[in-house]
Amino acid sequence: MAFSNGIIDLRSDTVTHPTGTMRKAMAAAIVGDDVYQEDPTVNELEHRAAGLIGKEAALFVPSGTMGNLIAVMVHCGRGDEAIMGRQGHTFLHEVGGISALGGVFPSLIENQSDGTLALEDIRNAHREEDVHHPVSKLVIVENTQNQCGGLPLSLEYMRNIGVCVRDLSMKLHVDGARIFNAALALKCDASELVEEADSVMFCLSKGLCAPVGSLLCGSREFIFQARRIRKQLGGGMRQAGILAAAGLIALNEMITRLEEDHNLARELADRLKTLPGVSFSKGFPQTNMVFIAIESSISKTMDEIQRELREENVLVGMSGPREFRLVTHFWVNEDDIDLTTNAFERVLTR
Repeated sequence: MAFSNGIIDLRSDTVTHPTGTMRKAMAAAIVGDDVYQEDPTVNELEHRAAGLIGKEAALFVPSGTMGNLIAVMVHCGRGDEAIMGRQGHTFLHEVGGISALGGVFPSLIENQSDGTLALEDIRNAHREEDVHHPVSKLVIVENTQNQCGGLPLSLEYMRNIGVCVRDLSMKLHVDGARIFNAALALKCDASELVEEADSVMFCLSKGLCAPVGSLLCGSREFIFQARRIRKQLGGGMRQAGILAAAGLIALNEMITRLEEDHNLARELADRLKTLPGVSFSKGFPQTNMVFIAIESSISKTMDEIQRELREENVLVGMSGPREFRLVTHFWVNEDDIDLTTNAFERVLTR
């Protein structure tokens, strides 16, 4: 089920288009002014999201990056410190927004090979009260952990990090852009994974296929403050029910089918492992991401491989000097896995 132009786009699950059902729901959406909290479709989406994630309230925001930024700005004041992983999305891919816009200082610790932040590293990074130090206010953890291999962080770990952060009198924010992928991989409810979190962000516009939007979830007081900051950042979207309608379809129909994406990722990995010069730089896929290393036995550059794959109508993303990331999603099927594997074989062996 490649896109209508015949392209198999594996660069990310952000490339997904809304389904036909979503498009019909968007066209028929009942709307109002969401800044006044009068859009019934947005209100329904926020209520549904909060219930799924086990929090008191939720806020519809244009993007996951904005959701993470708002969370940091609610939990931290200017000059405060947020502890996060060196491989975390907030540090790597959000344009330094927490510092540029929030005035918040990032304290970086290493991600472990399983994507987690070692609890001892968090304790060591936490600063005791001292006039010379920023105040350690927040820990950010990402689940699934994208850069470490799309890895789900276990239920036991998520509970333990919550206890650790609470003992240090800090807050815990979960960048749960793909939290439903994590929950399916771990065979638990998403609400269980984030039970200890003070705030959670998850995306509608990745594997869930909605065209725009993320949800930020937390206590009623947290969301009250988050709503003000969303407005401050220019995120008040007025008649946003047109977008929220697709989000409701995403939550009601698209979560359970994510297992299909996981299965296709494993199938793709099974096929690619037979090719010369291919190894798995971050282990075998546990969710919908396949990371492959191109070994030195392949003389072509990564740019050459990527360009030749594009000529075969297969798009892949580079995630390291000799590494590709391939992400399965709703618009990829078994036939596309065959075509992708055959394209890789031709490109790597000719």
